[in-house]
Amino acid sequence: MDIDRFWHLVESARSSAAAGGVTFDEALVRLLAGLPPQEILEYAERFGEVHGALYRWDVWAAAYVIGGGCSDDSFMDFRAGVIALGREWYERAAAAPDSLAGHPAVAEAARAGHDDVLFLEEVNYAAGAAFERLTGSKEAFHEAWAAYRPADGQRGAAHDMGVHDMGEDFDFDDDGEMHRRLPRLAGLYLGAADRI
Repeated sequence: MDIDRFWHLVESARSSAAAGGVTFDEALVRLLAGLPPQEILEYAERFGEVHGALYRWDVWAAAYVIGGGCSDDSFMDFRAGVIALGREWYERAAAAPDSLAGHPAVAEAARAGHDDVLFLEEVNYAAGAAFERLTGSKEAFHEAWAAYRPADGQRGAAHDMGVHDMGEDFDFDDDGEMHRRLPRLAGLYLGAADRI
């Protein structure tokens, strides 16, 4: 599955969710469950790639500010939430995580004091849930995934082995540093009074 097809599926799920009054993850599972098993596996592979590409300190810092803290597990959910925003916002966030301050849902969450915007755990498991709907088996996805991945480990090897260039690490609890690196998000969530 090429990247354009992947993002087309994400955008289709976004449209279905908006029109059908369901959550994005439910719309995505329904959409994926209508595909052949091979395409679901290809979607899962591409999801892993775009998800892994956000595994960086600067993106984690954005998640930390937005979420009022962010564990390893929560960072997985945040990256899934950024993907759920669609290609345009994903690419903006990947290029400059501070740009998320311009997303209406992020700005509204900051105003309302909500710290759960963009943390979409179930999006991480959409391919498995779709496989389960298709086959009736919870194990079917894992079995198919194991068969899909080549034995030589070439597919997704860098992501699977934890080999990432995460960029420069810095102290997320240093408000002055957060204002310097993520001025718009820090302005929304930390406020001017928190500057050091």
